[in-house]
Amino acid sequence: MPTKIKSRERDAIINSLRSGVVPRVGLQHIQVGRSDEVEAVINDLKRAENGSAFVRFIIGRFGSGKSFFLNLAQMVALERKFVVARADITPDRRLYASDGKARLLYSELMQNLSTKSKPDGGALTGIVERWISDIDYEIKQKGGDNKEVGKEITTKLRILQEYVSGYDFAIVVNKYYEGFCSHNDILMVNAIRWLKGDYTTKSDARKDLGVRSFIHDMNIYDYLKLMARFIQMAGYSGLLINFDEMVVLSQRLNNSKARNSNYEMILRILNDCLQGDVSGIGFIFAGTDEFLEDKRRGLFSYEALATRLSENMFVREGLKDFLGPIIRLSNLSPENLYVLFHNIRKVFANDDSSKYLVPDEGIESFLQHCSNVLGSEYFRTPRDSVKAFVNFLSVLEQNPGTDWKSLLGDTKIEVNSDPESELISGEENENKGDDDLSTFKL
Repeated sequence: MPTKIKSRERDAIINSLRSGVVPRVGLQHIQVGRSDEVEAVINDLKRAENGSAFVRFIIGRFGSGKSFFLNLAQMVALERKFVVARADITPDRRLYASDGKARLLYSELMQNLSTKSKPDGGALTGIVERWISDIDYEIKQKGGDNKEVGKEITTKLRILQEYVSGYDFAIVVNKYYEGFCSHNDILMVNAIRWLKGDYTTKSDARKDLGVRSFIHDMNIYDYLKLMARFIQMAGYSGLLINFDEMVVLSQRLNNSKARNSNYEMILRILNDCLQGDVSGIGFIFAGTDEFLEDKRRGLFSYEALATRLSENMFVREGLKDFLGPIIRLSNLSPENLYVLFHNIRKVFANDDSSKYLVPDEGIESFLQHCSNVLGSEYFRTPRDSVKAFVNFLSVLEQNPGTDWKSLLGDTKIEVNSDPESELISGEENENKGDDDLSTFKL
């Protein structure tokens, strides 16, 4: 019997690919290639599980597979009991700022915090409750009461006091438990608001929770390290943080001082991870070649980063080195795209070969059609080809009896002649989907 694909996964895959974005679920049904790159990230996660940390820069041209790679890294991390946070960099959400934009980035990360049981974000409250409930169960099994549970929570949280603002972090978690015991929903909500970085003034935080600090632009990295440690205490393997659209920093921040301040933050993260100053946390930054290599505006314009990110001089064509922090996504081969189209056909048919909308000959003809229209671009940045193929199958599915040969002969593939136009700034960028469609195999 053929393996049925879940309706939710099938709809997500088809709708996402038709829109030119990467599906967030069902990736395993359309994976092909990139096995070495994925293995490198799996090894990174293993090191983080053992108390180390890592940082990766996923570099590739528009449409080369960066966002898909981040989605796949998230899927692998969730399977390994990591908590994953993800955010797109925008002009209004940056790693460093002085007007609240860095805090907004932190809030976005916390809003998108995901676990295996809650892969679509919003997992922060569940993580806090899981940790508290485990302690509550342990103490009450021994005959203790709420007061003893509170004392045990305080004792276990003392380890966080070695971190910046760890004392206030512990107070806030205690406040959440206090609100739970007293059925004070407002106190519980305020505690989560503080942990998410939604407070904007010290006075409000002190009035609501009795703490003297709050999460702001200057300390978001310190709180990410704090959150990673707490997540480990809650029984998870660690915290993976994915940043997409890093090219915004190099191409949309015209102020050189603002760019360099953000690059200084990246340098701080890189140094901490490489030198072993943090544990149980990993960072993946996804950006274009310009973000990395532009010596006037990119990471290589910042000398300390250029030195640390210099690539192995012994790597030649056909040779790979994944021990360094940079992973360059190579072009998707025509063979990979052929397998991808086969997988998409399976998704439409719910993996039932008797329901295939086109034969193998149809896929070969479609690839040839793409090659004639797009040239080599049809496999280097396959978004346009994939969108066209999904639309092609959609018409065949909704119009039974349609001759695929005649339909293909009348089809013109729309080409995005200006890929950089997809890099939208401001509010529009916040609604932008993932930027690539190449696929991978575990």
